[in-house]
Amino acid sequence: MEQQTHFGFKTVAESEKARKVAEVFHSVAGKYDLMNDLMSAGMHRLWKQFTLSTGGARRGDRVLDIAGGTGDLARGWAKRVGPTGEVWLTDINSSMLTVGRDRLLDEGVILPVSLADAEKLPFPDNYFNLVSVAFGLRNMTHKDQALREMCRVLKPGGKLLVLEFSKVWKPLSPFYDFYSFKALPVMGKLVANDADSYQYLAESIRMHPDQETLKQMMLDAGFGHVDYFNLSAGVVALHKGFKL
Repeated sequence: MEQQTHFGFKTVAESEKARKVAEVFHSVAGKYDLMNDLMSAGMHRLWKQFTLSTGGARRGDRVLDIAGGTGDLARGWAKRVGPTGEVWLTDINSSMLTVGRDRLLDEGVILPVSLADAEKLPFPDNYFNLVSVAFGLRNMTHKDQALREMCRVLKPGGKLLVLEFSKVWKPLSPFYDFYSFKALPVMGKLVANDADSYQYLAESIRMHPDQETLKQMMLDAGFGHVDYFNLSAGVVALHKGFKL
């Protein structure tokens, strides 16, 4: 019997989850940036800027952006590593990758792109100085395998940055739950004509490991040291893992 996993609050076969997640992002790709701005009141831009500014990317570095979507982090990394560096924009979803590639090209940012599964990265061992994944880890079926792959492709001394929704400060939970399960699907329906995908978004956040659990998962995946920073009262957390 095929292994089971979660798709939001539902239990599904692993192969079915991959298909369902793909359908979500094929559906929302065209409105992804607009919905991010509306859902977070623009805060996602500050969270990503914090990731870029504290990431430590230097001129000439090699950077891999996983589940890079519409290219916000990839653009920022490209500015930091300069013409002697190398930044790869990757995503498992062709619709998201196409939007990101075209958006960067329109801005004059030319960098390599790859349709890539984070659980089976098509890159050699010890290749990158830095790997980033923003709001993508929670959608992966085998998060532990994906984290091991991220560790594998990093050079010794390299760094993984995981920016992801996390466990909100407990006193805010009732308000956050109301917003997530009542307002988000309505916004998704009105703006993207897709309430179900944003219902899944809210559910997937609740099913994602909390800050301490994700820290331990990164340690178990081979990282020698892991720190995390809560942003916006824990709505989002940035985890930093260092490969020894």
